[in-house]
Amino acid sequence: MTMQKQMPLAPNRLDLNYQPMWQPDVVLIGSCFALLLFGLVMIASAGIDVSEQLFDVPYHFVLRHGIYMLIGAFGGLMVSVVPAAVWQRHSAFFLLAGFLLLVLVLLPGIGQEIKGSRRWIDLGPIGFQPSELAKVSMILYVGAYLVRRRAEVISSFYGFARPLLVLLVVVALLLLEPDFGSVVVILGTILGMLFLGGVKPMQFLLTMFGALALVIAMALSESYRVKRLLAFRNPWSDENVYGSGYQLTQSLIAFGRGEWFGVGLGNSIQKLFYLPEAHNDFIVAIIAEELGLFGIVALIALYALMIHRIFSVGRLAEIKDNLFGAYCSYGIGILFTMQAFINIGVNTGLLPTKGLTLPFISAGGTSLIVSICLIALVNRIHAETHRLEPTR
Repeated sequence: MTMQKQMPLAPNRLDLNYQPMWQPDVVLIGSCFALLLFGLVMIASAGIDVSEQLFDVPYHFVLRHGIYMLIGAFGGLMVSVVPAAVWQRHSAFFLLAGFLLLVLVLLPGIGQEIKGSRRWIDLGPIGFQPSELAKVSMILYVGAYLVRRRAEVISSFYGFARPLLVLLVVVALLLLEPDFGSVVVILGTILGMLFLGGVKPMQFLLTMFGALALVIAMALSESYRVKRLLAFRNPWSDENVYGSGYQLTQSLIAFGRGEWFGVGLGNSIQKLFYLPEAHNDFIVAIIAEELGLFGIVALIALYALMIHRIFSVGRLAEIKDNLFGAYCSYGIGILFTMQAFINIGVNTGLLPTKGLTLPFISAGGTSLIVSICLIALVNRIHAETHRLEPTR
């Protein structure tokens, strides 16, 4: 009797053949490609001097980034072949795999400790970051859960609370690394998916207040986080300008130097060992310095175009009753929105300093590969949805 009340895991209306669907969303793929190209150019510029110092070659970071792009493109092609219903059916397996990886990274000898955090699994020439896979596995799991238990999520607190318990386990494992940035992103993404899944407004508000209280408690639980918060309030003070507020002040100097149109591509001064992580977490500051306000507006416009397109794919999937595709698209859209907003907010001094990469732009391996694969999944959902007839 219970099974009859649940929606099937793999609706017959969806194509289950393992074959590519060559019906690309031109705007989605085009905006993603533009961001990738933008990132490649800026990494070449921002990382040239530190690459020369660390590896005796000027283009180590951009070459490595290009290799990760090719790996991501190959992964995206593989994702485009797999029907979305397969990800839905095996979402619990991916969740368990995500749990296992988050546990493994904490084990000495497996997890690699960098700057006091154990976030990486060393795979020889490359490093693997399990938290990126945890984000994907949670989106797939919650998307499938909302399809199976949507009526319970809407009508009862128990149906709403079960995915929250899973979320708390993921959060606890991430805090052990610690990876505060990923905690905030996953919390926001999953709560956003549950809200769009139809949870009662009062339950959602109470949960949001609880999540906010948890984030505040975590922010105040470690002395270095408290120092960052205090430095965020006044980074230019004598105590902070060369201490906890150093990255922020150097980032703001880069923004000030860029003015309207920047100092020119490759002409940044801040990347010359003044601004740490100039090719990674603080690459937006180098974009502002070299390309000015014009470059930042162009960057934000590309993100807005891509994210709008992701939500449009989700909305069309919902209209055509492809609910798993809809919820996954919404989750991916929220994920990219939060990551971009937090990274740009940190670079501009809008938010306290936190290490979080900018999707498609920052130098990175796991993050870049996963981001490309997520775009491929949205494009697969787009192709499958366009083959369906509207049901509402």
